[in-house]
Amino acid sequence: MRSDTVTKPSPAMRQAMVSCEVGDDVFGEDPTVNELQNRVAKMFGMDKALFVPTGTMGNVISLMTHCNQRGVEALIGDLSHISIYEQGGIAQVAGILPRFLHNLPDGTFDIKELLGKIVNTTDPHFSNTRLICLENTHNRCGGKILPLQFMKQVKEIAESHSLNVHLDGARVLNASVAMDKPVDQILKYCDSVNMCFSKGLGAPVGSIIAGTEQFIASSVRMRKVLGGGMRQAGILAACALVSLDEAESNIQNDHFNALTMAQGIMTANTDQLFIDVQQIQSNIVFIQFLRDITSKEFCQRLTTVTKQEEIDLGQDNVVVKMSPWTDTSARFVTHRDLSPQHIHKAIQKVHYTIHEFENPINS
Repeated sequence: MRSDTVTKPSPAMRQAMVSCEVGDDVFGEDPTVNELQNRVAKMFGMDKALFVPTGTMGNVISLMTHCNQRGVEALIGDLSHISIYEQGGIAQVAGILPRFLHNLPDGTFDIKELLGKIVNTTDPHFSNTRLICLENTHNRCGGKILPLQFMKQVKEIAESHSLNVHLDGARVLNASVAMDKPVDQILKYCDSVNMCFSKGLGAPVGSIIAGTEQFIASSVRMRKVLGGGMRQAGILAACALVSLDEAESNIQNDHFNALTMAQGIMTANTDQLFIDVQQIQSNIVFIQFLRDITSKEFCQRLTTVTKQEEIDLGQDNVVVKMSPWTDTSARFVTHRDLSPQHIHKAIQKVHYTIHEFENPINS
């Protein structure tokens, strides 16, 4: 439960890998990749799409394409994936200056702050703003879904200042399913998007970016210089196509399992930890530790099974892997490979672990 990136290819994906047609994608001749790109572009309501190896590369390519001059600025949330988990690649590789906006708990940021940080000047002392970046769903904010009204407002501001909007939509289909809205209704407020197949969709490898025809033409060049041009990539695109076929039902199950897990944990009626169940919107959940337990200690205990635990829980004993997030919080993420039985056992494990921390002498 550390992430939704841990899934294994489904039987349908493995069969699709065996039977798909392939060609050289660098020459644009892989029919399965082309099918995927055309399908996603249509689904997103955008001109074209481009299959890339990873989400990090997808974001770097997108920002390099929008900010095609070294030393220009991109406005980015301070808790965003681009800000924290991509090694500063936009600065390191592309020479783009990130200017940070404070992310609010719901993944948005203050519109006044946004307006105050847009720079458009001929003064050579300053860097000019070229791009605004959003993230939906928002990872570090607990899988929050950006309100469409907020996205619309950001897009209107961007247009009034001749800026573009890029969406890190690694889990944008989670947002679409949760909102019960077609994904193109979310993406109409963006100029480009990056979506991962290897997160909420459960495919083994790959992401896709989409935008205008000119944006994708430029992105093909950026992908090549970053080493992202793949040859017979249809074996990967085939899995991505299957993941799209299965997306809605799998994501609905993931969201249901996340809520079930959180509600189940909270039935422990403990003062050791807390989950704000009302704030769960997708498949990402944070546990807050309230007393002397550290997240590292708690998560470490979840990965072991004691002899007494084997006796007490019998066949229900299980190892549960979560991620320590801060000293006082941990994250778990539901995904396609988790069954209701897994969720039931995980809840029991957490309850058992809480009891041990509450009763250290008897554990």
